[in-house]
Amino acid sequence: MIYMINKIVAIQGDQLSKLNPKTDTSIYLAIGAQKLKYKIFYYEPSNLSIIGNKVVAKGHFVIFNYSKKKFFKIVKEKTIDLSISKFLLIRQNPPFNLEYISTTYILDKIKKKVKIINNPTSIRNVSEKLYSSLFQKYMPNTIFTKDYAEIVKFFKKNKKIIIKPIHSFGGNDIHFFEKNINKKLVTKFLKKHGHIMCQKFLPMIKNGDKRVFLFNGKINGAISRVPKSGSFLSNMSKGAKAISTDLTKIEIKISNLIGKDLIKNDIYFAGIDFIDQKLNGDINVTSPTGLKTYQDLTGVDIAKIFWKGLRA
Repeated sequence: MIYMINKIVAIQGDQLSKLNPKTDTSIYLAIGAQKLKYKIFYYEPSNLSIIGNKVVAKGHFVIFNYSKKKFFKIVKEKTIDLSISKFLLIRQNPPFNLEYISTTYILDKIKKKVKIINNPTSIRNVSEKLYSSLFQKYMPNTIFTKDYAEIVKFFKKNKKIIIKPIHSFGGNDIHFFEKNINKKLVTKFLKKHGHIMCQKFLPMIKNGDKRVFLFNGKINGAISRVPKSGSFLSNMSKGAKAISTDLTKIEIKISNLIGKDLIKNDIYFAGIDFIDQKLNGDINVTSPTGLKTYQDLTGVDIAKIFWKGLRA
């Protein structure tokens, strides 16, 4: 089988069998690329190498199909020079650890030959939660620290707070405190995660957050995610329900401001989150999600818009 150079979209992602086709953005974008006659080459980060002067990956040419019981078909296993691909999507989930950082350094070698979304250098520089500190005036009270005394002081001031790791994802390892601080839990948490984000709790999360999709700095849609009963976690992986939504003038203003800065940092695809019209500190650039859900809710083929912007 012959694959035309520059008619390949490479995707660096998590194990295929563990993806959920009902919601997964990587699969959704891959199917959008297939409609444009691109072949999909899928590989896992552990199979990325520098051999000689080439950046290569061992993976599979794959065909995705929503209508099949098994949503992917492996066409051929192969090791390819990634510089022959037209686009490369970095889509593995965080944590943003040393392995993740290593893959960005490797992909830096070919970023002038292949359009990589998002730019690997930019992913390293735009630390998702720490980057939000540039926009703190639009956020609830927030600190970034590994100092237990500062956390206690912050709790006394704000009464109800959440703490979460800086480099995690998907609502994992988030803790809520309202009556007292569990010193044992927090010190263990700091030992495990280092610097963390502490934020004033926003009770309006019960009505949902808003995830805004930015392509090349421009707003291209949004969804709201409503936590399940008894939860404050708006992640769909934690049982939240997605509904369609509109953005307020304030949310549009903040999104546009962040979008302009993301363009300067060469970030094409990002997801930003709001709770009660306040930026909640998650500016997702490593593996933004929600596009499939957006089309399911609105009927808008947002994958078509995504690829049109890249091919312009």
